[in-house]
Amino acid sequence: MLEFSHKPVMLEECMGGLSLKEGGVWFDGTVGGGGHSFEILKRTAPSGKLLATDLDDEAIAAANARLQEFAGRFTIYKSNYKDYERVFEAAGVEKIDGAILDFGISSHQIDDAERGFSYRQANAPLDMRMDQNAPLTAEAILNTYSEDKLARIIKTYGEETFAKQIARNIVKYRTEKSLKTSGELAEIIQKSIPAKFRFGAPCERKTFQALRIEVNGELDGLYELVLSLTRRLKKGGRMVILTFQSLEDRIVKDAFKYLENPCTCPVNFPVCVCGKKPEIKIITKKPITATDEELKENTRSKCAKLRIAERI
Repeated sequence: MLEFSHKPVMLEECMGGLSLKEGGVWFDGTVGGGGHSFEILKRTAPSGKLLATDLDDEAIAAANARLQEFAGRFTIYKSNYKDYERVFEAAGVEKIDGAILDFGISSHQIDDAERGFSYRQANAPLDMRMDQNAPLTAEAILNTYSEDKLARIIKTYGEETFAKQIARNIVKYRTEKSLKTSGELAEIIQKSIPAKFRFGAPCERKTFQALRIEVNGELDGLYELVLSLTRRLKKGGRMVILTFQSLEDRIVKDAFKYLENPCTCPVNFPVCVCGKKPEIKIITKKPITATDEELKENTRSKCAKLRIAERI
């Protein structure tokens, strides 16, 4: 088993976005290896408290070990960040001073062939579960979903132009034998995409992304989560969200826009009847992206977009 390692993306930008201060209660919804959590606890010392969640047992173990010097000031729950209300209730917390959500997959998860997240690991099992106790795997999806459903997932979650061809060839392949490895899937994808379109970014990336999203239900309820969690911030509290693909970023952008905008009445109404008031101030009118220096040191920061909002 690989030692858990993950380098947080845009660490200083995230910490600056949280506007950290001594004390307070903070939430890290995707603790990973504990990189963001470590800095939050360090910069809110000596009394700042942290609640954190993750679904990956290896990540939780690594984060607990990394944060030991702050023992007594943090609690990590094995939970989806979307279930934060249960976590807050268990911790006796009503409002928080700031929250960070990092939707990126960790370096460890990508590099560990047994997790099946990477198309570069030819013999890796088609797993892709964040929570390795969860029932649904990429292998199950590929071998049981209908051609139409596969195409819809690959098109919607992967934004893949050749989704129908890929789905058709997956179904054709599995009539002979079940798909078992990342290499088998990668080969199907490559054969499904015309040669003139197999340039630039690896052609397998979009389909693998789509499967990972489906396996883990990553977009389910995300818009509602951003709304409700942001409303649990104290006045002046900050919400910091890192996304790594356009679908997530669009959802976060739209949720922030809804929270910031006042009246939602139709434009032809003479007076406001909805009574909606702005709930946040968007700090990042355009998302922050990684610096050239960070891109050189960490290529996985290339797709990252950081959005920040403040409760008013």
